[in-house]
Amino acid sequence: MMKGWYMVENVYQLRPKPSDSEKITINLGYVDLGHIDLMVQDGFYSNRTDFIRTAIRNQLERHAEVVKQSTARKSLDLGLRNYSREDLEAARRAGAMLEINVLGLATIAADVSLELARATIASVVVLGALHASPEVKAALADRMR
Repeated sequence: MMKGWYMVENVYQLRPKPSDSEKITINLGYVDLGHIDLMVQDGFYSNRTDFIRTAIRNQLERHAEVVKQSTARKSLDLGLRNYSREDLEAARRAGAMLEINVLGLATIAADVSLELARATIASVVVLGALHASPEVKAALADRMR
């Protein structure tokens, strides 16, 4: 053991940190891929992923006004939206059914039972990613659009 360094045992992660990105797979033609590699090789981008992220951001920025109007028209929550067990229990007590409409990341807490989810969530529309237990996702499958 080095001076100033301590061995830590029994460290537990209280809540898993949600990923700030989602992995996707794309198919590119060889010529397009070669052009990207050339841009990377010449130092314009640090790697292929950097190039692709930049290209996507540029397109999103180019169409930002249309996206903004569509988001408002479809009443989408923008960004990160977490639905806790307490949120769903409050909705059940109020006799309300939730319509989840998110552009970004929607998370249904791990301690939400499939019975509670079905009793309180009327519909799910997520443009981006939905994080929930496999059981809750299966229970809500008929309500997802």
